[in-house]
Amino acid sequence: MKPYILVLTANFCFALGSMFFTHYARRFSSVWMNTMKASVAAIGFSLVVLFTTGFHELTFINFAIFFVSGFIALGIGDIFLIQAFAKLGPARTLVIFGFHPVIVGALSFIFFGQDIEQGKLIGIFFFICCLFTFSYEKFKSSGKWEISGLVMALAGMSLDAVGIPITRYAFDMNPSISGFEGNFYRCLGALTSYFIISRFRPFHFFAGIRSLSSRSLTLVITGSILGTFLSLGLYLEAIKTAHLASISGISITSVIFSSLFESIWEKKLPSKFLVFSFVFFFSGMYFILVGI
Repeated sequence: MKPYILVLTANFCFALGSMFFTHYARRFSSVWMNTMKASVAAIGFSLVVLFTTGFHELTFINFAIFFVSGFIALGIGDIFLIQAFAKLGPARTLVIFGFHPVIVGALSFIFFGQDIEQGKLIGIFFFICCLFTFSYEKFKSSGKWEISGLVMALAGMSLDAVGIPITRYAFDMNPSISGFEGNFYRCLGALTSYFIISRFRPFHFFAGIRSLSSRSLTLVITGSILGTFLSLGLYLEAIKTAHLASISGISITSVIFSSLFESIWEKKLPSKFLVFSFVFFFSGMYFILVGI
């Protein structure tokens, strides 16, 4: 029960933090926002580890696996994810994460021998209906089908899903590592990916920070603490021992939370297309989690 409570709390924090991510990604860029949240999280994780368990001795392979997981999922994956937030909004992007349990379930079967539940193909059909609904909504409003945002959301979701079994493998190598320590190493991988990107496409990270007012800086740090430091710390603590596909399935609660927060943030009710997509989404999740 404890892992599922941790994931539920992590989803709440991430959904709330995604409101801040979306706002500042639109103001600056997804890479700038990701660098900010990864920097704040890395500082937070290091302080927690230093004042609690202390850093453990790691083999190079163990460290490298955490690092690669962060580089792929928390680094490159989150660039696509935050860009999708900016284009589609958090609620629509997280609905697309309905594919997440499918990918995680397949990867956990390959790497850990965990069973894959039946009904996946029917669930995928309903998720495809979600994608069509979002694209049609964009077509109705602008005359153009929304493709780029959907592709970015799917890319971010896929890379995030790949990172989960990699991270789990790193924890299995050294069970004494806490979720906070593991996430610190993952943040180093993410920050390395952003540094490499900055060499080719400068995004003026420090200039962006200097342009923020005190209030805006407080908000972006708060969002980073909620959506990255707390959500990742709790999430990784859960996946250390829990069934990966089940944990991924609980992530559907982030859709509910983000939709509520988005409506409050924008001060308007969800559109009818978003409501229809919810019907498809929960139908798909039923077959993913319960089966035929």
